[in-house]
Amino acid sequence: MIARLIARLPDEARHVAVGAASPIPATGAFLAKQKSPSLRISLLQKRTGNPFTEGSRELFDLAGQGRIDVFFLGGAQIDGEANINLVRAEGRRFPGSFGSAFMYSVVKKTILFREEHSRRVLVPKVEFVSARGDPAALLTGRALFSWQKDRRRWLLESVHKSVDIRAETGFDFDSPAEVPLTPGPSEEDLRLLRGPVARAIAGDYPDFAKRVWG
Repeated sequence: MIARLIARLPDEARHVAVGAASPIPATGAFLAKQKSPSLRISLLQKRTGNPFTEGSRELFDLAGQGRIDVFFLGGAQIDGEANINLVRAEGRRFPGSFGSAFMYSVVKKTILFREEHSRRVLVPKVEFVSARGDPAALLTGRALFSWQKDRRRWLLESVHKSVDIRAETGFDFDSPAEVPLTPGPSEEDLRLLRGPVARAIAGDYPDFAKRVWG
């Protein structure tokens, strides 16, 4: 369901970039490519044939030139003002921000992604601001939010199943009177995910592919 939703979010993008350790966004990107073959996908996780020969310098160059349309960005914490924290939380240290602040500000459409949806991750205010910007959306394992730039607040777009999202979210947000359920994948989506998409990501995310598709 989440991969299918991700596949819809690029919305006529020409170039999607996916950072390291992001198998679900990568799966969604490759599903989108099945339906739009001209879509270019750049994976930092790619094990062989990676065009990024000097770490991520090429990725940053492409972003700075406006040649990346969509980028997925996560965080140990994400707050109600769309700030992310990649440095420290609850006394724990993380690898750091790397180029997240740059990518967040220059990529046309940044989508925040975190599979875990809890008050531990979605907080009122991050402990450390690694990056801030105006994202297109926030997607979690339970819900999809869009960003209201004029109000500087999240708007709940859909939930993946009927749960009390407010009870599981640390920040306040807007929502319609009736929140729709996220549409599930079609039979064609499942066929593509289990076939060509699974084969496309298996080389770069072997553990994930084995766990999900066997």
